[in-house]
Amino acid sequence: MKKILSIILVAFLTSISTYILARKYLNTIVPVPIVQNEETTKDVQFASYSPEPDGGYVNFEDAAEKSSRAVVHIKTETKARPVQYRSPFGDDFFDQFFGGGQRFYQQPQQSSGSGVIISADGYIVTNNHVVDGADQVNVVLNNKKTYTAKVIGNDASTDLALLKINENNLPFIAFGNSDEVKLGQWVLAVGYPLTLETTVTAGIVSAKYRNIGINQSKSGNNAIESFIQTDAAVNPGNSGGALVNSRGELIGINSAIASPTGSYAGYSFAIPSNIVKKISADMMKFGNVQRAFLGVGYIDIKNATAEQISAYGLDKIDGIYVNQVYERSSAQDAGIKTGDILTKINNVQVKTGPQMMEQIALSRPGDEISITFLRNGKSYVTTAKLKNSLGNTDVVKSSKTEKLGATLRELKKNELQQLGISGGLLVSDIQSNGLIARQTRMKKSFVITQINEKDIQSAVDLEKILSSGEKEFQFGGIYPNYRGVYYYMIQLD
Repeated sequence: MKKILSIILVAFLTSISTYILARKYLNTIVPVPIVQNEETTKDVQFASYSPEPDGGYVNFEDAAEKSSRAVVHIKTETKARPVQYRSPFGDDFFDQFFGGGQRFYQQPQQSSGSGVIISADGYIVTNNHVVDGADQVNVVLNNKKTYTAKVIGNDASTDLALLKINENNLPFIAFGNSDEVKLGQWVLAVGYPLTLETTVTAGIVSAKYRNIGINQSKSGNNAIESFIQTDAAVNPGNSGGALVNSRGELIGINSAIASPTGSYAGYSFAIPSNIVKKISADMMKFGNVQRAFLGVGYIDIKNATAEQISAYGLDKIDGIYVNQVYERSSAQDAGIKTGDILTKINNVQVKTGPQMMEQIALSRPGDEISITFLRNGKSYVTTAKLKNSLGNTDVVKSSKTEKLGATLRELKKNELQQLGISGGLLVSDIQSNGLIARQTRMKKSFVITQINEKDIQSAVDLEKILSSGEKEFQFGGIYPNYRGVYYYMIQLD
């Protein structure tokens, strides 16, 4: 018993001693304050940290709701009309006077697409191919109200058209900046595919500055293609609909799909909103597009042959090789020469033709742009004052020449001498939807020397004659390396 009490007593005294020593030691330690770094705690988070209620994922609910209200269903009607067919072995000139060819009636047609309201007072953007040739255009809003729309302007080069309905206080989509669109960015495609009601699909941006050649069939060398490529599902009927970002801003107008079947098969293409904004503003103000031209022929690594890549060293440069500078062009006035390599337009890097064409398409005739280029390995900067298709900086009114559907250029002095003529316009390209293609069998390389027996020296002469008030015009001219004068009759719509 005494042994047990001794053990307890020793344990008790040891505990008391330990407690006294610990209190004495702790009282000598200076407390270190805990400092919370506010900036660090805000930016550094665990991987599972969720600052948003949706867990950090992109939320499209607001964007889908807002954009759906401002995307419309467009329905078009085309009346029956006579169409004349001429034998491929006939002659246009004699057919006009001796009744060659056969006439038949094209049946009435109906089609549909989508459009985007861009202002509260009823301006709507859509694709040109949605309304091209239509006799009546109807717009059905998201609330099912239907309006007859007026076509304010259309442009085959960009495949854009601007409509107007008489209504106010409409929901509309604000323009975003398509230059800020990034690869991998989430986007929504909104439209009326396959005659369905408003449909929203999601995808990511797969590529930028795509040129797929789809506009060239209607506008030839004047085509402007710098598409945003996405994998959002787009089908027939989506044309003219909206491509929006997660904030509901308009970053593109859906225009085309890459498909072997005609329906969605993986990729769709949208016209960048910066181009849409400029083209629609032109149409609102002028009724047509005020297109600016730099006046260069070019080769980039995407459209060059293996021989050209090797000869010009295109695989060693980030830019566009200038292989031609047109006389009296903006580029010539700015000092650009054949062999120069264009690297920037308005301080925006350009590596391909579509990138350069997009930057120029954002300007009007008379605007000045900054051009950075390489010459003999050295970098230079110059300023070019852009011109219109007539070679000046005037506002171009609705042009009769554009209705011809052809790309024309004035001949150089040496070309005139070789052909033995004093003046003329070379037809370098013919679009499928123009008067020349629909009414004649004129071919590329035809040189227009006279119209209604009046000499043609320039594009200005051509426009003056076509604006004279007459309805029928006899085009006379020659084909290089062929004898004789050829004639084609064209009637203005």
